[in-house]
Amino acid sequence: MMEKGDSSQKLYKRMRLWEFPDQYVVEPTDGSSGSCLEISRVDGSMKLIDEIPHCSSLRVPKIRAIFGVIGILKLLAGKESVGSYMGHPIFKVSSMKVFPCDHSLKNTPVEQKKMEAEFSALLNVAEKTPGLYFSYDVNITLSAQRLHDLGDESKLLPLWRQADPRFLWNNYMMELLIDHKLDPFLLPVVQGSFHNFQAAIGKDIVDVTLIARRCNRRTGTRMWRRGADTDGFVANFVESEQIIQLNGFTASFVQVRGSIPLLWDQIVDLTYKPKFEIVRLEEAPRVAERHFLDLRKKYGNVLSVDLVNKHGGEGRLNEKFANAMQHVAGDDVRYLHFDFHHICGHVHFERLSILYDQIEDFFIKNRYFLLNEKGEKVEVQLGVVRTNCIDCLDRTNVTQSMLGRRMLEFQLRRLGIFDAEETISTHPNLDESFKILWANHGDDISIQYSGTPALKGDFVRYGKRTVQGIVNDGCNALMRYYLNNFVDGTKQDAIDLMQGHYIMSVSRDMTASSQKGGIEAIASFPLALGLILTGLFFTTLSLGRVRNDVWNLLFSLVWASISLAIAALVKANGRVFCNRPRLHQSRR
Repeated sequence: MMEKGDSSQKLYKRMRLWEFPDQYVVEPTDGSSGSCLEISRVDGSMKLIDEIPHCSSLRVPKIRAIFGVIGILKLLAGKESVGSYMGHPIFKVSSMKVFPCDHSLKNTPVEQKKMEAEFSALLNVAEKTPGLYFSYDVNITLSAQRLHDLGDESKLLPLWRQADPRFLWNNYMMELLIDHKLDPFLLPVVQGSFHNFQAAIGKDIVDVTLIARRCNRRTGTRMWRRGADTDGFVANFVESEQIIQLNGFTASFVQVRGSIPLLWDQIVDLTYKPKFEIVRLEEAPRVAERHFLDLRKKYGNVLSVDLVNKHGGEGRLNEKFANAMQHVAGDDVRYLHFDFHHICGHVHFERLSILYDQIEDFFIKNRYFLLNEKGEKVEVQLGVVRTNCIDCLDRTNVTQSMLGRRMLEFQLRRLGIFDAEETISTHPNLDESFKILWANHGDDISIQYSGTPALKGDFVRYGKRTVQGIVNDGCNALMRYYLNNFVDGTKQDAIDLMQGHYIMSVSRDMTASSQKGGIEAIASFPLALGLILTGLFFTTLSLGRVRNDVWNLLFSLVWASISLAIAALVKANGRVFCNRPRLHQSRR
């Protein structure tokens, strides 16, 4: 996408990082004649310089190869090629490292140093962010259709200026570099998924790619980011694009997923399934309207498929969502509820054909994007299917994979590869590869949001439920419980810090850190669990000695009472004993 632009604006593809005691220097090494970027380790200030600073026995730099600068975080020699998008190579970030510019802290108060250390620890968590992808040559934040529709002038802009800011993972981190007009150093990064395969259909070879792009507007972890904010941006919003290339033709089909667009929470409290809490219900129609207005602007017609249960806590959310959609639905927005668990149960996912029969008219009418052998636009996708369950992970992925399968069959018939009755399942190699493609896609999205692979993945991967798959689901469900209650609060803080959802202020942060009081100041689940187990141990020990001394019965009752009292305290204050975000701001 950059060939027509000024060569000075091309992204540097390979660089060398010089780590001096007082500065970092990023030197282009890909044959470009550009200047070097100098970054002060004292205050993080930047400037362009013409040559590497002088080295001496007292100033011996560490030198590493790097492949891009994405803001505060530098990509080390940690990338792997994962395929191509519209003919350009795509890379996955395999390692990431934070370099501090903190020499100015030497003369700051101890409390400020402590706060800085805590924020640095959060950045260490952020270094492990999964599913980051980039390209030096093509804008991967845009679908094939939007990329094709870019004007000639837009195609000459630096990649970060072409990018859709919703899917630009390092959007906030690039701001300082943008202010300094350092375009060749600005590497746009997307969080999501990228998988592809090739398969033979007779004498023809079809190349299938599946891309996920995660929105950064309300990003976070499973239990700490639910529903929508007041602007209508929803949690776990992901755009999935399925692309096929065959005999010179290119076809693209886009779907989206996202949390129910109401103001609702599900705050962890040590119970297995915390209660759903709907916030400011009177704002529901306005929030839903803002969400679907944004979708209409970006995708055209919208069909919202709601997969949640009709009864219980999910049923209450479904009722409020359906009511809000009465104010939104019209010629270009449709709402359909499909009780996935009631109709399909836990094994009969083939019954999703019932859902397809209900939406087939929308599916066919709104088409897909298609380019012919000359690169000319033949078809345009006019609308999008928006799918949600509660997490927008497991049920959603099974459903989206079904729609992706139907669309691929539809496209292959259009291109003359399949006859009217032919399906993917009649080609074992294609069928197996397609299932694995969508299973990996679902696992990637799930790991980013919940910390574990997707549930029900065995059906997507093998076309049926298996005993091993059911066992894996049980293990992953328990792991989600552990992560949600005892890990994700810190992870949410790291995400908020990286995305600019929380801007640091020394006075505010130092004040906030000293405001804990009451049980919150001493709450520690490991300590409470240890005390409970200690009490139970001495209870058992005392009961074993009752025959020798009746007083041991009293001791056992005392120890048992202490254990029960601590357990009751923990249960009554479950939220306090969970790992909660310290930087978590109330929903706007």
